[in-house]
Amino acid sequence: MHWRKFSGEAIHLPIKSAVEDAIKRETGQAYKLKVCIGTDSQVKGKETEFATVIVFLREGHGGFMFLHNETTKHTYSIKERMLVEVAKSIEIAYELCDLFTLYDVDMEVHADINTNPQFKSNEALKEAMGYILGMGF
Repeated sequence: MHWRKFSGEAIHLPIKSAVEDAIKRETGQAYKLKVCIGTDSQVKGKETEFATVIVFLREGHGGFMFLHNETTKHTYSIKERMLVEVAKSIEIAYELCDLFTLYDVDMEVHADINTNPQFKSNEALKEAMGYILGMGF
């Protein structure tokens, strides 16, 4: 997986090492951190692009993020695409969760699914919430 900073600068370390370095740097400057992990997608013609982000929020002092983009030619139903988004977020959250526990950093997995039944993404709400909660997030 290729990760980058919001500025576009490539992250050359494994993502777990980059996240640990960021946590150490920020907590060393006395910032209280919260991390939000989420994935969004966009259909562009016959391709679907997924963007996964790890957002570091400094309580009262802004934040920064790491991003990963992935494009696939697979065609998804809206429900399937929403669940793939959640799966990608859970995958990275699961990889990093021991760091958040070790450094006492609050973390949440964000699902970009509307709670209003009028929106198409709502079709995946129950399954996505079950998946997230079932994985302990």
